[in-house]
Order: sequence, then C-alpha cells, then structure tokens
Amino acid sequence: MDMISTIDFCEATYKVSLFFVLLNPVFWNIVSRLEYYTHLLTKITNNPKVGCYVLAVTIFSLCLIRSHYFVEAMAKQSSSEILNNDFVKLFGIILMILGQILVVMSTYQLGIIGTYCGDYFGILMKKRVTEFPFNICNNPMYRGSTMSFLGYALLHAKPAGILTAYCVHMVYEIAIKVEEPFTMKIYSSQKQNGKH
Repeated sequence: MDMISTIDFCEATYKVSLFFVLLNPVFWNIVSRLEYYTHLLTKITNNPKVGCYVLAVTIFSLCLIRSHYFVEAMAKQSSSEILNNDFVKLFGIILMILGQILVVMSTYQLGIIGTYCGDYFGILMKKRVTEFPFNICNNPMYRGSTMSFLGYALLHAKPAGILTAYCVHMVYEIAIKVEEPFTMKIYSSQKQNGKH
C-alpha cells in the first residue's frame, strides 16, 4: 500500500501513458476488423500487402509513442526505496533483455506481414509457427512487451511503472481473447473455401 500511495495518478503524462496503453490494442483490433470486413486499406492502397505495411507503420508508430510517454511519465513519478536495490535492478534488466528477445524473435519468425495482422488482409501464413519463441509460450510478443515494461519499472524502482505493466498485461489478455478466436475463424473459413 505504501508503494501505491507514491503513484501520482493525476500527473498528466502518466494519464497520457495509460491512454496509449489502452488505445493501441483497441486501435489495431478495430482497424484490422474493418479491413477484414470492408478491405478499406486494400482499397485505399490498391494492394493488400501495401495496406498491411501501412497498418504496420501505424501500429509501430503508436507503440513508439506509447513507449515515449511511458518513459516520460516514469521520470515524473516517485521511486520506491523498497525497490531501489541492486537485486531488483538486476532483475529488471534481465526482464527487459528477455522481453526484447521475445519481441524481436517473434517479429523475425512471423515477418512484418505475419506480425501486423496480415491474415486480416487475406495474406495467410502457410503453417503455424512453432519455432522459438513460439515453442516456449503463446503470444510471445505480448509477453515480451509486458516483461519490458515491468523490467523498466523495476530498474527505475517505479511503483507507477509496475501498475502500468499490469495494465499492459491485462489489455493484452483481453486482446488475446478477442483476436485468437477471430484468427481461427479466418483460417477455418479460408480452408473451407479451398484458398489455403
């Protein structure tokens, strides 16, 4: 409770940081569904791959903005003496490194189109990816991103960062529950139509 009391919930940058934590998965789920049902980005760009790259750049940019505001917000939040020790800092560094490995390797295995909702554009993977890091956990990109946020919070002894990492985790859990059934629906309908 002492750590929670140090969080400045009214600080403007922290509010913006939390806004982008919530916005990003909502945005890419809405836009990708819109693409699936209306082919909006494909119509605008005249090419599903180009449309997917446009979405990829947009999502990546929003993630950079989210990270920027998170770092800015943490600079304005109080540190905790309980967290401010070498063991916690080392654990934070390890989490950040492992988290980034999961994110980078996920992108490598899936490619840009596989990472950024290509299946919603009708660009399907030929087979399910089972190589590292998909062989050690489901949704390694989401897990890695959450670990990175938590690692940064621990490295800088920021209770507000721990709370933000928890929010990232919860938002991704909701996104998984929304995305996975729809992705299965896309692939099963393509198989039924003989397109995959």
